[in-house]
Amino acid sequence: MRLAQGDTAPDFQLPDQYGQRRTLDQLVADRHALLVFFPFAFSSICTGELLEIQLNIDEFVNDRVQVVGISCDPTYALKGWAAIEGYRFPLLSDFWPHGETSRAYGVFDEDSGTATRGTFLVSPGRSVEWSLVQGPGEPREIGVLHRAVRDL
Repeated sequence: MRLAQGDTAPDFQLPDQYGQRRTLDQLVADRHALLVFFPFAFSSICTGELLEIQLNIDEFVNDRVQVVGISCDPTYALKGWAAIEGYRFPLLSDFWPHGETSRAYGVFDEDSGTATRGTFLVSPGRSVEWSLVQGPGEPREIGVLHRAVRDL
């Protein structure tokens, strides 16, 4: 079941591209977290979406919000992708147990074995304040993400 506004966001413990374990509780300890689930590192739509976030990094990483990307890719793929693209925010690996966090948020596609394009704005109290889920092949409109974090 996909999480909706007002639901409690499940905690997780996932490694980032450097192997550091991150939890939702850590991410929302003092600010909101914008969780950006995506299907594949190195794919054109995902690269475009995350580059838009990187180009506007001060809006997505500040004293009010921390953005993180989450996919089922292994940490080594995420580390290589982040290095090539210059991402300066955490990319979390939901590789093993495969898709466990994506399933908990209701955005795991069993047919492809990947996360769908789900986006969740989670408050310091772990409440989902806003969410958006796009279908396969449908990119997120970056303006919608800007509005979500500006309205904090």
